[in-house]
Amino acid sequence: MSTASASPPAPSSGPPSSLRERKKRRTRQLLVDTSLELFTERGFGNVTLDELCDSVEVSKRTFFRYFTSKEDVAMAPTQDLWLTFVDVLETADLGPADRPVLLLIQDTLLTALDRTTTDDWSHRVLLSRNLAERTPSMDAHGLHFCDRTTRAALATLHRRLDIPDPADLRPRLAVDMVVAAFHCALATWASATGTANGTVTATAPAAAPRNAPSPDSLSAHTRHAFTALAAAPTFPVTPCHDTSPQL
Repeated sequence: MSTASASPPAPSSGPPSSLRERKKRRTRQLLVDTSLELFTERGFGNVTLDELCDSVEVSKRTFFRYFTSKEDVAMAPTQDLWLTFVDVLETADLGPADRPVLLLIQDTLLTALDRTTTDDWSHRVLLSRNLAERTPSMDAHGLHFCDRTTRAALATLHRRLDIPDPADLRPRLAVDMVVAAFHCALATWASATGTANGTVTATAPAAAPRNAPSPDSLSAHTRHAFTALAAAPTFPVTPCHDTSPQL
């Protein structure tokens, strides 16, 4: 991953080691919560970086210690999950030598979910997803972040595993399949909010909205997606009996 353009590491799940560390985490979280609230209420393009910093009472210099852009802070909830995924992959138990790499990556993502997701996270990620759906620059930022994260995961796999051919496509395809399966799971999970198109408001951004899906249910959806992924290569072609065009 290119550290020059990536987000700062996600907050650790362990206890803060110092008062300064706790303050940094609170500042970072306040920037995320405030940005999601302002962007949702007023529109992403209608909130300047100066206005966001003024609302949190920090300088732009402080902002850039945590995030690279407005898009970066708005997408922090899901980005934190994938940054944790990369961290977990560095020390994940590789298991037996004949274990499929696909299973290693799946288990790593499930572990990252357990370490990252909370009820507060559920609300934040829903707000972030809603914003991304109507903000092209966030969508583009997400694609760049996904590419950097994929490269970081592949670098870790090549460093930790015996992969003689650097051009072997199988590790890349395994990562891509897990990412695709998770996106399917995330979409299904988000649709369980009970609101139109999964839309939620920015009221009380640090609290889970009414009818919000739980983080545990996201893990369940992800496991279901992984099961479907395993069965996808053998999904049969069964033509419909009625092949007439639908009007």
